[in-house]
Amino acid sequence: MIKVEVATPNKRSDISIRPFTGIEDEMGLHKYELVVFDGVVHEEWIACLEQNGVRRYVTGLNEFAPEVQRLEGEMKEATIKDIRKTVAHLEKALITNVIDENDPDFWGKVKILKPDNDEFWSKVSIRCGNDPVFLDQKDPYDLIKFYAIKAGGFSSIAPDYNAAKDSNMRGVRKRFFLDRFEDTLSVKVEVSKFRNKALGELHKLYEKNTDKMLLITKILDPNSLSYRSNTPPDVLYQQLDRYIQGVGVDKDKLKAPQKFLKLIETPVEELKVRAIIKDAAGLNILRSKSDGMIYYEKTQTPVGRTPQDVFVFLKNPLHQDILVDLQKEVESNWSK
Repeated sequence: MIKVEVATPNKRSDISIRPFTGIEDEMGLHKYELVVFDGVVHEEWIACLEQNGVRRYVTGLNEFAPEVQRLEGEMKEATIKDIRKTVAHLEKALITNVIDENDPDFWGKVKILKPDNDEFWSKVSIRCGNDPVFLDQKDPYDLIKFYAIKAGGFSSIAPDYNAAKDSNMRGVRKRFFLDRFEDTLSVKVEVSKFRNKALGELHKLYEKNTDKMLLITKILDPNSLSYRSNTPPDVLYQQLDRYIQGVGVDKDKLKAPQKFLKLIETPVEELKVRAIIKDAAGLNILRSKSDGMIYYEKTQTPVGRTPQDVFVFLKNPLHQDILVDLQKEVESNWSK
């Protein structure tokens, strides 16, 4: 009987399971770049789905799995070929069971990695913590784990960095992700490029256009009413710097500098109207009502359902009088 390893030795390779600390944790662990408390190890067994009494493990090595059968044409053929090649390799490595991947009775000759081998698959697990767990694809047990992670066989481990980020942004917690050095490095380089470009543009604003810097700060910061015309540029710079670094209200370290750069390219006239709308709402000059519409309180004029609707409404020359009134009321608060 084959004994299934549940822990991965501390070996080095280009493939590893790493903690994902790119989103706030309810316990504040993200502040220390942790996903579990120091010294704690999270152990998870491979996912098992049961339907009508039939158990199916999510292994990535089952050519009969629905996600494989849904594929079409060459993609399906290539996937099944890769699965059989890998299963044949693992059978040989684990119990010297030599199988021809092209054998018509291939699965009849598989002994250990049969999709319904409950005794084997029920013992496959991964232990992860705050330190990376390296996977050696020459190790049959690590190769099994690699395929299972890619197939979504472990609920807490995303198949790559972007999947972890997207899942966590949707509120589906992934504490770990499969890190293939080349993939993650390209993501980190992309983040670094946008962040550095944004910081360069911020420095230009600080040196040459503090008025525009004020408007952008108001648009990006939830506490926009706290910034006025006499707010020191150093304060604005610090807040925007935090935003670009992904430690402000927007925690996405790629989207935050991208959003800032998009605002840099936006005309000042548009930025001003957007800042006026935001502060007018904060001052209850614009107010949402039970019918879902936003109203200009002074004249009870409906101006739209969303801030974008309001922007379009105010940019219409027919409503210039309302824009002028709003601007006077809001800018009087800015000058205090």
